[in-house]
Amino acid sequence: QVQLVESGGGLVQAGGSLRLSCAASGSIFSINDMGWYRQAPGKQRELVAATTIGGSTNYEDSVKGRFTISRDFAKNTVYLQMNSLKPEDTAVYYCNAGIRVGPSRWYEVYWGQGTQVNVSS
Repeated sequence: QVQLVESGGGLVQAGGSLRLSCAASGSIFSINDMGWYRQAPGKQRELVAATTIGGSTNYEDSVKGRFTISRDFAKNTVYLQMNSLKPEDTAVYYCNAGIRVGPSRWYEVYWGQGTQVNVSS
């Protein structure tokens, strides 16, 4: 069984920073891409940032220059450093990862349970 567990959310004032973490555990053979999504009330879930196994990254336009995604391969963990936070960044943040649970299995997408980020003005 595979689990993704996020941490690091909370309440912060506009202009502040938070660092989210997402650790994958369980029967993991390998991990491909990892990423962060967010969903604000009444809105669809959107990609915030993603990183590939090769180290490439991409960001949603509104977070470019403010958010940084990084990954610790040894710890099966992905991070999202969020600086200069704005009220519009308020959302539940989810991590996801493409994970193989064995050499004969292909990658499947797993999701964390989400962590709430609230940015006050």
